Amino acid sequence: MSETNTANIGFEKEIWDAACILRGNMDAAEYKQVVLGLIFLKYISDKFDAKYQELVDEGEGMEEDRDEYAAENIFFVPPEARWKIVADKAHSPDIGTAIDNAMTLIEKENPRLKGILPKNFARPELDKRRLGNVVDLFTNIRMKEHGDTRDILGRTYEYCLAMFAEQEGKKGGEFFTPACVVRTLVEILKPFNGRVYDPCCGSGGMFVQSAKFIQNHQGNINNISVYGQDSNPTTWKMAQMNLAIRGIEANLGQFNADTFFNDCHPTLKADFVMANPPFNLSDWGADRLAEDQRWKYGVPPSGNANFAWLQHMIYHLAPNGKIGMVLANGSLSSQTGGEGDIRRRIIEDDLVSCIIAMPTQLFYTTQIPVSLWFLARNKKQKNKTCFIDARKMGTMVTRRLREMTDDDIAKVAQTFDAYENGTLENVKGFCAVATTEEIAKQDYILTPGRYVGIEEQTDDGEPFEEKMDRLTKELAELFRQSHQLEHEIQKRLAAIGFEVKE
Repeated sequence: MSETNTANIGFEKEIWDAACILRGNMDAAEYKQVVLGLIFLKYISDKFDAKYQELVDEGEGMEEDRDEYAAENIFFVPPEARWKIVADKAHSPDIGTAIDNAMTLIEKENPRLKGILPKNFARPELDKRRLGNVVDLFTNIRMKEHGDTRDILGRTYEYCLAMFAEQEGKKGGEFFTPACVVRTLVEILKPFNGRVYDPCCGSGGMFVQSAKFIQNHQGNINNISVYGQDSNPTTWKMAQMNLAIRGIEANLGQFNADTFFNDCHPTLKADFVMANPPFNLSDWGADRLAEDQRWKYGVPPSGNANFAWLQHMIYHLAPNGKIGMVLANGSLSSQTGGEGDIRRRIIEDDLVSCIIAMPTQLFYTTQIPVSLWFLARNKKQKNKTCFIDARKMGTMVTRRLREMTDDDIAKVAQTFDAYENGTLENVKGFCAVATTEEIAKQDYILTPGRYVGIEEQTDDGEPFEEKMDRLTKELAELFRQSHQLEHEIQKRLAAIGFEVKE
């Protein structure tokens, strides 16, 4: 049995549990900046120290030469900002000021980080004793016991993002998409090379998973160019740090910006677009964008931005570009506000290659059921769409949260590959290929269940008459037990002076 996405997180969980000593009465959103900022500071310090020691060992006096670090995409850390300075002040009242100074100096030395790092550790409400304990925790991390520094800190950063998303509830959805959902998108799109774009990138999870996919398939991360943006300033900064930890060069714009009103990449034509836009976003400014050139298939309604996001992504597609995105299930069948007509025109333009109905309870932040949409400018299977019903997949990892396992994701990706290769056979209740004409007969509704049908039930061999006789007897026994319970409850209530009136 394949491991789920929460496997092998012992070390990351240790960090999370230990760092929680800092929390106290601090809000999750505020605490997030403290912990993630420290992880980032430790990461760039470790990378710098390793290169510094290498240069010292060479004996040529180049250890303070900034160009030596820039040549290997390593952030230069000035002497006053190095982790040892911070660690030595862990139990000083000035520890917050020392961290803020380190962050400021690092930003000055590295233009890419300008205005991104948190610099509010000296504020009075942040308990300096607890802050010092967390600094000690990071100082004592022995990375060699757990793997490559960048990998372990990158995984820890992602794990903490997930935990913060869970704690923040609905607001957490603004910056975090569950890894199993992102991996499903990536395994199907296979972004080996070209321009990868996410117009609402959150903390950068789509880009991180793309890089992992390339590395897992012996590809070269330098073969992709990463573009994105996000409107939330805090989230935008988290993305910059997350990608820096992973060694991913990205263009996320000069600042956070609203994608609809301030497109940071207006001329971009992307080879791969991956996104999890805000579900059913209302009041997104449709009245001021009615004549926008992106609305090729129809003006999206003001009460729901789902088809605004979708058309924005289509607008940014290269001639052979592909889209993988998460949308609330309502977008599969909605007719209000002209959405049905927009969906019909997109289908008639032969852009929809696959729709996947996902299991419930995948998100920390919402119970809204979702589907994955895959679109392509130049589909391999013309005038055909693959439908996959994956609602029964996944494993519950907590009472509230489900995850798609590695095996689940592989099965879905292999199903899509078979569709593209023209070898997919329909499986009742799971997958089917439908022509555009068949979709038209369904009034252009894209709900997978309409096409895959109901899974065939295995005949248990029990004759119908015998089964009904057995079931009715079992039902009669349940009724009898129910009446007994009713009488017992009435008796106990009467004993304390209450009567159940019928």
